[in-house]
Amino acid sequence: MKSATVADLRNNFSRVSRWIEDGEAVRITRRGRTFATLNPSRRKTKQIEWPDLGARLDRMFPGGPPPGKPASEIVSESRGEY
Repeated sequence: MKSATVADLRNNFSRVSRWIEDGEAVRITRRGRTFATLNPSRRKTKQIEWPDLGARLDRMFPGGPPPGKPASEIVSESRGEY
């Protein structure tokens, strides 16, 4: 938990508010004693970084896809067997 003084809130509120926006609870002190705690109202969810599947396919098959039937045709054939 981060800590800030009343003077920090007055003079550097943007810095303290960024801590809270990042999901951090902040202990507020006055004359060396804690008198309040600021908690974020909701947790910030992290951005999920998805892999670049197109680039991965290009690395696996530099000359293009391997020869054969397209996947849609293979699926259609297998559905007809039931």
